Amino acid sequence: MNILVCVKQVPDTTEIKIDPHSNTLIRTGVPSILNPFDAYALEMAVRLKEKNGGTVTAISMGPEQAKNVLKECLSVGADQAFLVSDRIFGGSDTLATSYILSAAICKLGEFDVIFCGKQAIDGDTAQVGPELAEHLDIAQVTYVAEVEATDRILTVLREIDERYEKIETQIPTLLTVNKTAFEPRYPTVKSKLTANRTTINTITSADLDLDLTRIGLKGSPTKVKKTFVPVQRKKGLRIMENSGRQSAIRLVEVLLDAKII
Repeated sequence: MNILVCVKQVPDTTEIKIDPHSNTLIRTGVPSILNPFDAYALEMAVRLKEKNGGTVTAISMGPEQAKNVLKECLSVGADQAFLVSDRIFGGSDTLATSYILSAAICKLGEFDVIFCGKQAIDGDTAQVGPELAEHLDIAQVTYVAEVEATDRILTVLREIDERYEKIETQIPTLLTVNKTAFEPRYPTVKSKLTANRTTINTITSADLDLDLTRIGLKGSPTKVKKTFVPVQRKKGLRIMENSGRQSAIRLVEVLLDAKII
């Protein structure tokens, strides 16, 4: 079984900075991690490989530093990894990103199952996976909690509201993965050393047959009108007098001083 996992490097900090000119995240110098939902998708893919045989390929679109999360993928079960990276990809929205990734995936070959996390924690759009399935013209199942494979049929447990539904689909299929009942595995010292020595090939725009009007900031139909960092609220006043009556009197005094009443 030929399996692909799409992963993303996301900021590991609450100190998010926005470029005021492009309205995009400033990632340089910001600590980054593997998107948590992608980690669950990778674990599900590796478990599927261990049960049915085959290979797991990890792919990510991003700057050079995204190779760090790809090496993490290699250390926990991926067999090979590719970085899709080019300056002209910068500023791509979800539609442009999924278009570029679909072209890169077609270049790599055919895959039986493509895994994505249900969403990235930096954008929370949950759009790239479904858009990627549309570009590739394959079936998709979202919010996946479990998956089993028999011949060319996938049996998928899909989480919806407060229940689950079981779906059967033929491969090739794209699955977007929720947080699962099982936790992603940890790398060993040996697997980390091996991953660090592994060469990760980079796919650039020169390697792909792309419509340049559909990529990057100018080729993205989504336009950000305004970005801002939410104002932190001041710590509230806690009133704890000796009795309920005294607390009520103190509350009225505070509200009068604030000219609320």
